[in-house]
Amino acid sequence: MDITRSSPAPVRVVAVPPEPEPEPADLTALTEPIAVEPIQPLPTATATASVTATATDVRGRRRRNRPRDLLALLRPGQWVKNLAVVPLALLDTHPWGAAAFLRTGWAVLGFTLASALVYVVNDLADRERDRLHPVKRHRPIASGRVSPLAAVVLTGALALALTGWAVAGPAWQWWPTALYLALSLAYSQGLKHVPLVDAFIVATGFVLRLVQGALLIGAQMSEWLALCVFSLCLMLALGKRRHEMTAAGRAHRPALRGYTLAFLDHLVVLVAVLTAVSYVLYLRDDASLAAGASLVTLLSAPCAVFGLARYLQLLLVEEGGGNPVHVLFRDRATLVNAALWAVLVALALLLPQSPA
Repeated sequence: MDITRSSPAPVRVVAVPPEPEPEPADLTALTEPIAVEPIQPLPTATATASVTATATDVRGRRRRNRPRDLLALLRPGQWVKNLAVVPLALLDTHPWGAAAFLRTGWAVLGFTLASALVYVVNDLADRERDRLHPVKRHRPIASGRVSPLAAVVLTGALALALTGWAVAGPAWQWWPTALYLALSLAYSQGLKHVPLVDAFIVATGFVLRLVQGALLIGAQMSEWLALCVFSLCLMLALGKRRHEMTAAGRAHRPALRGYTLAFLDHLVVLVAVLTAVSYVLYLRDDASLAAGASLVTLLSAPCAVFGLARYLQLLLVEEGGGNPVHVLFRDRATLVNAALWAVLVALALLLPQSPA
């Protein structure tokens, strides 16, 4: 067998020359700059908060003027002031009867309507300034939950209701309420920016509450009791202004520029002393006490002084006093002391009267 003929032919290998590498681009030949789009930054916290606030505002507009917010605009939590001051006229009324209580309730209703009207007017006037306050910015108008138009309509409704109250009551015995409204309107229009005058007007409003109650029930009002109410309410008004200075500074209320913390501290203590002295003088000279009630009266005086001291402690030591109603009615020590004082005063008044 011929092996050479059966063997395959040798494979011919041809070498292929490598391709030449491309020359680098001549960057200097570029005549126009390349347009590069800027990188968009990620949303910042401010932008996110703005979008969130816009969405919240849209949802808030849908929830505007709800009955709950309109009721909050009337500040029902402050109505207790009328219940605490107007019935004080009953202290000098003996014997108590249904007619006296009904007339006292009528006086409370009138001042509740008047004070609610004043609250709405003040919130309308102060809505821009209240937005700068850490607490008052949550009020219905300042926060946007109640529109200014709805507040104006509510003001008109309250004015009509108050007019009906005056017409339906005894003739010309509504002048304390009318004077209160006049002072409050003057307060809203500019007197609230005058140091000292602002606090004195607030305290005078509570004396007018007392006068309205005494006028409707036909009682003779004690001058010492009126002075005691005035000085007590003046102390609370000054204490509220002191708390505002420590919490939000002087920018929120222009009248605070006429005060300093040291000045307010002296005024609060001075007015507290006047409150205690006028209370004791009222018990001694004008109060209609029962025979042999001197011991009860003597025990009620320390309760009154303790109440004043406790408020000063809350104001000066614990930096409270922003809302006097919350301070006085949520503090346990104050509540216990007030209950004990009320029991002692009730005993002194309800026991048989001494013969004239």
